[in-house]
Amino acid sequence: MDFELSEENRIFREAIRNFATKEIAPLVDESEETGNFPTQLFRMMGEQGFLCPRYPLELGGGGGDKITDCIMVEELTRISAGICSGILVQSGLATQPIYKYGSEEQKKRFLVPAIRGEKIGAFGLTEPDSGSDAASIKTRAVKDGDGYILNGTKIFITNGPICDYVVAVAYTDPSKRGVGINLFIVEKGTPGFSVARKLHKVGNWAAETGELIFEDCRVPAENMIGEREGGGFEQIADTLISGRITYGARCTGTAQAAYELTMKYAAERIQFGQPIIKYQNTKFKLAEIATNIEIMRTFTYRIAWEYDQGRNVRKEAAMVKLFSAETLQKILSDTMQIHGGYGYMMEYPIQRFWRDGRLFTITEGTSEIQRLVIAKEIGC
Repeated sequence: MDFELSEENRIFREAIRNFATKEIAPLVDESEETGNFPTQLFRMMGEQGFLCPRYPLELGGGGGDKITDCIMVEELTRISAGICSGILVQSGLATQPIYKYGSEEQKKRFLVPAIRGEKIGAFGLTEPDSGSDAASIKTRAVKDGDGYILNGTKIFITNGPICDYVVAVAYTDPSKRGVGINLFIVEKGTPGFSVARKLHKVGNWAAETGELIFEDCRVPAENMIGEREGGGFEQIADTLISGRITYGARCTGTAQAAYELTMKYAAERIQFGQPIIKYQNTKFKLAEIATNIEIMRTFTYRIAWEYDQGRNVRKEAAMVKLFSAETLQKILSDTMQIHGGYGYMMEYPIQRFWRDGRLFTITEGTSEIQRLVIAKEIGC
């Protein structure tokens, strides 16, 4: 088995790390303070093929693989989980359904501009009364002449307040639970589509998250993804498998950032006459953290590779997200503990990673849902 990154992957890692350090890091403090995403990054990253690195070159992407995608997410999350949140929605949830199931016209109108960073995308699935049970959504799309009339509410939508379009999930046939779902591309400015409010979160402040309203919102039939009514649930499931692998990289990047901050702090913090990194308790914690980061990264890359081979990794993708997200919670707890009282102060960046990382066991499928998926896949 070859555990080495390809030369292309190594070159990409160096390039995206330099970009994140030079262009993104200086924007973090202001973005966190204002709660505004630095939208200029979409075009900047699009121009260099960083925004959607695994889509084909002819569409404006980076021409890479799923590992390339994971490298991008890990390196950006090391700098800011919030900023990376907006980017990873663009590179996955908001574009993959169009890339895999959309028409050529949809790809021309929405996918290519999104890959270039000229349009910002969002993905509208979660509703006030529908979270883990995605099949229980209430948003309806009723056929009306040459279009559909959408009515419903979406919540916790990353990029919602700043999006140029949202891939909205709705029932065309609510009598068929799950099966009667379709995905629709709804453009900003469409009558009846509005952002009800921008949501304020515990962490990931740089990511703009909102509540979206569809009220008698008329969408052209050609904006439905897929050639027939129904089948949207399978499109969602396929998109989420890819996203769960990406979450392994998101957790790894956050853990890496917390580890680096803690190593530096422990070497500088003097207690009882010596740096606290000299004490066995601190050494053991850091050794365990370093070990778990290597496991998280290796596991993520392996399943990303299998995904690229076209293998069914529904179980393994759930395992990646479950293990990485839960392991991250222990890592963040230990790094906060090593920082002591200073870690609880807002002026120390470790608290930001601690707050940001808490989300990862919840979003895009809770840890409980991952356990259900794994249990089903192993025959329980």
